[in-house]
This record gives sequence, C-alpha cells and structure tokens, in this order.
Amino acid sequence: MTPATLMTLDLLAAVVTAAAWLGSGVAAASRRPRAALAVLGVAILASLTRVGVVVALSGAGWWFVQEKVVVALPLLLVTGVTATVVAVPRLTRAADPQPSVVVALLAAGYAAVGGLAGTLLLGYPATLGSALAITAAVAGATLLTWRIVAGPGRSPRIAIAVTAIAGVAGVGLAFVPPPTMDDGRDQSLTAAMGYHGGGARLAVAGQEPGRPVTSFRGPDSPSPGGVVRRYSLTARTATVTLSSGQKVAAWTFDGKVPGPPITANVGDLIEVRLRNADIASGVTLHWHGYDVPAGEDGVPGLTQEAVMPGQEFVYRFLADRQGTYWYHTHEVSSLGVKMGLYGTLLVGPPPAGVDLALPVHTFAGRTVVGDRDQPLDRQAAPGTPVRLRLINTDDTPHRFTLSGTPYRLSSVDGTDLNGPGELGRVGLRLPAGGRYDLTFTMPADRMVVLRTDDRTTSVRLSPGSSAGAPEEDTAGWPDLDLLRYGTAAPAPISGSSRFDRDFTLVLDRGLALSGGRPMYAYTVGGHAFPSIPTEMVSSGDLVRLTVVNRSRDIHPWHLHGHRVLVLSRDGRSPSGSPLWLDTFDVRPGEVWQVAFRATNPGLWMNHCHNLVHADEGMALHLAYEGVTTPFHGAHGG
Repeated sequence: MTPATLMTLDLLAAVVTAAAWLGSGVAAASRRPRAALAVLGVAILASLTRVGVVVALSGAGWWFVQEKVVVALPLLLVTGVTATVVAVPRLTRAADPQPSVVVALLAAGYAAVGGLAGTLLLGYPATLGSALAITAAVAGATLLTWRIVAGPGRSPRIAIAVTAIAGVAGVGLAFVPPPTMDDGRDQSLTAAMGYHGGGARLAVAGQEPGRPVTSFRGPDSPSPGGVVRRYSLTARTATVTLSSGQKVAAWTFDGKVPGPPITANVGDLIEVRLRNADIASGVTLHWHGYDVPAGEDGVPGLTQEAVMPGQEFVYRFLADRQGTYWYHTHEVSSLGVKMGLYGTLLVGPPPAGVDLALPVHTFAGRTVVGDRDQPLDRQAAPGTPVRLRLINTDDTPHRFTLSGTPYRLSSVDGTDLNGPGELGRVGLRLPAGGRYDLTFTMPADRMVVLRTDDRTTSVRLSPGSSAGAPEEDTAGWPDLDLLRYGTAAPAPISGSSRFDRDFTLVLDRGLALSGGRPMYAYTVGGHAFPSIPTEMVSSGDLVRLTVVNRSRDIHPWHLHGHRVLVLSRDGRSPSGSPLWLDTFDVRPGEVWQVAFRATNPGLWMNHCHNLVHADEGMALHLAYEGVTTPFHGAHGG
C-alpha cells in the first residue's frame, strides 16, 4: 500500500477506535452489559488494527508516525488495557457495570479521541507541549466523568490541580519560539523538539552588518551581441470578455489577461517598468522560474516594497537561460494571480514553425487557455515543427493530453530533457507554476488536439480544412512518470554527494501561530509563516532539501532564485533524464529529495505554490549569510 492509502486507513481506524470505546462506555452507563462487552471487542480489534497500520506506515518514515508512536498509541495502550482489565470481568458476568467500569471505558475513548485530535489538529512534530495538552485534556475529561458517574463525594483535588497545571504548561510550551536553520544539520530533529511561535528573524539593514538585498540588481547593459528589451506594464482593474462572451472582473497588466508576453534572446537585457494604476493592495513582478538577482525577485516586504497606486518600479535582469517561464504579482498573490496578474516570459532564439505559449488559468470556474475559454483552432502546414508551451498559472495541477501524433516532452520548467522519447496515449500532469514544452512535426492527414482536464477547452491544429479531430477518450490514459522519462546522463549532484546544508520540510496542517494569532494553518515542521525557521546558507554551499507531505493536499513546492535537481521520490532515484525543476508536486504521503548549489546570494521565498496554502502559512525564507533587508514586513505577499 502507498503511504497515502495507509494515512487514510489510519484515520479510519482512529475514528472507529474512538467511536467503539466511547460506545462501549455509553452502553455500560446505560446498564447494557452484553452490548458493552460486544462493542468493547470491536474497540480492542480496532485498536490493534490501528497499531498494525501505524507499524506499516512507519516504513515510509518517522515523520508520518511520530505523534502516533510518541503520544497517541501509548495513551491508548494505558487507558485501553486498564479499561479491559476493569471492565471484562464485570461485563462477562452480565452484572450492572460499576462506575469504575463506565469511567475506564470512556477514558479509553477520550484517549482515542485525543490521539485523533493530535493527528488532525496538532500534526508533526509531537512536542512536549502537545503531549501535555492532550494528556491533560484526557485526564480532565476522565475526572469530570468520574464526578458525574460516581456522584457527590470528595473531589480529587490533587488530580485536578495536576491536570490543570499540565494543560497550562502544554499550551504554553506550544508557543516557544523556533530556532533558525543555520547549522547545516538535519533540522527535523530540532523542529521536532517543539519550538513554536516567535519566528526566525531576518537581519535588517542598519541593525546588523551585511549587504542589503537591494544591492543585488541586474546589469546596466546586455551581453556582447545582445540588445536591451524594454517593456512597460501597467497594473489596472478591468472587465475582460472571454472568447465565449462571458465577462469577468479582472486585475490585469495593460488591460489584458494574460498580460503582454515578454520575449528576449539569450544575452539580451530585459528591462520592465511596472506601474500601478489602481490595484489598491499593491503589485509586484516575480519572474517565476527565472534565477534573477535577488533585488529583482519582486517579493514585497523582502526584496522591495509593493508598488502602490501611482507608483512604479523598474526591473532589470540579463536573459541568460532560454526556456519557458512566466511572471506574476507576489503581493497578495493568492488573490492577485487568481484575478489575472500574470503573463508569459519566453527566452530563446526566434521560433521556427508554430510556437504557441499557452498559459492555463481558471476564471469564474472556466478553464482559459491563452486568452480563450473555447477551442483554439490553428492551421499548420504538414511537416511544420510545432512547439506548445504549457504554463500552469493556477493553484492546482492541470492534466493535459495530446492526440493525433507522436510527440516529445522536450523541456520541463525551462530546462531541456536529455533524450526525450516519443510519447502517445499518456496524460501529462502539470504542477501549479510548472511548464512543459511539447514538440512534434505536424502530420499531413489528421488534426492534432491538445485537451485540458475539463475537456471543454482545447487547442486544435489542422493541416487543412479536410482533416477531422480525433475522437478519443483520453481520461483513462495513464499519467507519465517524469522520473522515468528520457535518457539517464551524469549530473553534477547525486544522493551520495557531500552536502553542506541539509534541511527537512514536513508539510502538514494543524493549529499554529500565524501572524501572531492561532489558526488552523498549513504548516512546515509544525509552524506557520512567519514563525517557520529560516533556512540559512552560505555562497557555494551544496544544499539538500527533503520535502515530506503528511497532509491530504497536493503541495507544489517552489524555491525562488534556484533550480533544484531531483535526487529521489519516496527513496527511488530518477531512472530517466536528470530533472531540474523550480516547482514540483509533493502529493500526500510522498517524500522528495532535491538539491541545489547556493550560487545566487540573497533572501528568497521557499513556499507552496498553491498560493492559498502559502497565504495560510506554508511559506518560509531561505537566506544567505550576511545578506540583510531594509524592509520590515518580510511577508512575501
């Protein structure tokens, strides 16, 4: 079974366990000893089942079972064994259960509920604070039950006092400030000790020595042979009419969705002047996947202030790597990108044949490819080389299929694959923020159709008016596994490399401090932004990231300013082309290891590119030693 399946089974077993123990206690309190005994048998069986599931899940890694092994199962074991010893002799005689039987059974139920709450609400890591809080809650509920069932009498004041102290201490320990990830060791152990709240502080210019992030800017001139490509973008609200005629309220660049394409050749200098006409929350430009100097990265509160209405900001960087990229606002990005503040960035030689940039977005529930929410029809002469550049600008994955001709997935996230083979009858699942370049030669006798996952929007290329669209059901086609596609080749980094920094990010959901207030947040190592420890690196460091997904959501992980090389997924190394990515989907139960060389000094966001998740806590900073920021927000949009 996959870790995701085992995680689901564990939740089901936990729910059944809690319901059975509580049901047995209720039956006992209702003076139905035979029913209580029968349900007690179910509770014991469910408890043992959960133990077995946890043992199986532990094979995926300690991250998936820590709070179960450390807190939930010991608490259930103590209360469950006690309840069994106390209750079984009385219930097998069919005698009216004594108060001690009722309380013991319900206490085991409270323990099972506490363990379930620990997984759903507190998550990873289990800390001394969370253990004390859960234990105190179970003890408090048990004492209250005893008071109700046993009737008036001497109150167990010492027990009540101890329970109250444990509860208060547990809640207090839950908000101990976390450390900064600056010593190069695997930080999962440090995080697992339970340093919550407070946040890791970034060095502020003027308070500490160092070089401000604003000094890392692009050059003033292009490379020899290059030219200056100047663009001007104005962010403004507008009503956009889709190809179907539907009108949507949008935030736009120059009144268009997507914004104007930015194109350049390698060696050119790209200069973009951003103006804000009326976006009240402010706007910036982030160059997704392009490793610009840190001062050009467009992260509000970290590398610049947001551009407010009436203001402007000039970005300047060298086009030093060809490929398919995109740009978007990073101020209130969970809303701004959704509303339309995005566009394409294409770097490379002039296209040959048919070259289509196809950003995919969702407006008002409708999938829009490019600027159309209806099929896009184009003609291409037989033998014409075709490149389709797929760009996912949404928060969730999109699935594409191409029928009518064999093709190659030539490039992923702007980097060409090594030896990509011909593909057909497979689905291509593109992470949020990711890009795929599909290439093929136009056939002479049939139409080629690119379909999106909702099948209402497509791109249809025809060699002539007589060609018909292939009628194929592509929903059942298997998805391509990128880690097995292409031809293996030597890479500069491997799993056996000697790493200078080693960070573990455990993605989850639970109660955490976010912005100074407790909330049910998307967390990394038990913390939510801005309380997640900063990853500290030095120039030249070889850095490994282990990204673990304990949650039930897909998290497209995106590190600014750096490409990462995939080392493994769930412990298995890629067998195909070396895979350099800037965004990768970490699905429930998966463990990814990626690596990069720290060669782009600055302060960088490292976050989930489901921008709603990032807005609700799943974001942190990667900082180079000695780099400071003159900005105090450091919120990243």
